[in-house]
Amino acid sequence: MYLSTPIKGLVTKAQSGFFTVETESGEKVICTIPGRLKKVWQDTDLVAAGDRVTIAIHDEGQGTIESVAPRESVLSRAKPNPEKRSLLTDQEQVLLANPDQAVLVFSIHRPDPSLRKLDRFLVVAERNHLPAIICVNKIDLARPGQAEELFHVYKEIGYPVLYTSAVRGDGIEALREALRGKISVLAGSSGVGKTSLLNAIQPGLGRRVKEVSKATEKGLHTTRHVELVPLAVGGYVADTPGIRALALYDLEPGELDGYFREIAPLVAGCQFSDCSHQHEPNCAVRAAVAEGRVSPERYESYLRLREEHEMLDQAAY
Repeated sequence: MYLSTPIKGLVTKAQSGFFTVETESGEKVICTIPGRLKKVWQDTDLVAAGDRVTIAIHDEGQGTIESVAPRESVLSRAKPNPEKRSLLTDQEQVLLANPDQAVLVFSIHRPDPSLRKLDRFLVVAERNHLPAIICVNKIDLARPGQAEELFHVYKEIGYPVLYTSAVRGDGIEALREALRGKISVLAGSSGVGKTSLLNAIQPGLGRRVKEVSKATEKGLHTTRHVELVPLAVGGYVADTPGIRALALYDLEPGELDGYFREIAPLVAGCQFSDCSHQHEPNCAVRAAVAEGRVSPERYESYLRLREEHEMLDQAAY
């Protein structure tokens, strides 16, 4: 029996078929999906953390999700077929619905940054139409100007780059302001200082996010537990460990050049419309690399990602 008329809310946690929905009044309701919605054929997750939903509350205090609003954005990854990975057998696994931005955290030392991994993350963000902020942490361990030298190429192609030190407090206020009022996805390898950064922004926040992350990683990501953790300045932050080994979903090899910001505008200048930018004559992309207008390291990242997806494409047949 229902106690209320349908009300709107935000899914802040999704775990094992149960969804925590925060209503507009701030109440948190544990909800399930009714059978009639489950019968709707889907090639993706029906409900995920970040979804805006309408729920009806039962007289015992639990709720039922009545409808899910169309997603404005999504962070997803390929869910590989356990028997054979290919572009045809992959399914979409939604990590987070309706994120406003991705904050990609890398340390300048301990561990040293992997720019190849950063380039992969940026392709994921571009593919999902998700604004990305690059946060370079532990700058107290670098010599003056070292971090800027290493990451300047990303600023030049239009990505915001924040330089932070949780130890000294550098850049903490700028990071706090970047998170204010938004649903932010936090991504970064172990040891880059995400917990320390979050605790510098809001005491105890890093601990909460770390607990969620540990729960998410159980079962090698077969059990998803993505949770939105509220920020005192407004908004939410979500740590999604699954992004660390992210496989790009529904991406053909020939589309990859469109997700490198500095390469995409050059494609029209290539002699061949299906140019792979590897060996074809009169390739505008390779010419730009030779002239120093495209970073050789970014170009190499493009080649390696394309090679990976060409292998997946061939595995489908």
